[in-house]
Amino acid sequence: MEKLRRNYPDISPSGPNYARAVRAGNQLFISGCTAMKTPAEGGPAIEQLKVVLDKLVRIVAAEGGTPTDIVKITTFVTDIGDWWPLPDEQLALYDEYFDGQHPANSLVEVSALAEPGLNLEIEAIAVIG
Repeated sequence: MEKLRRNYPDISPSGPNYARAVRAGNQLFISGCTAMKTPAEGGPAIEQLKVVLDKLVRIVAAEGGTPTDIVKITTFVTDIGDWWPLPDEQLALYDEYFDGQHPANSLVEVSALAEPGLNLEIEAIAVIG
């Protein structure tokens, strides 16, 4: 099976040591996305979540998919208290972006992310088609 390394410079560019996504058949593996270099960086966690979910669904759309094609996400957060128990505003965002068809999700607290001021990073797997 051919593996295609993808970059989406207008959505969320790749870094120097990784592809933004790798497509293998109908599967799309998306590297962790953050709010880095957006107005949400350093802002409230919920604003960062909006940016990250937008990036993920736009990347999947660029491959011909829909938000409901996202089957698995892993959410890395620097403060679990911002994310659990699940705030209503956050649940509303997931409902909006995934049309009520939520992916499997692991929530993991980490001590830091790539840049100060980042509260979360989400990686995803989509099955398109």
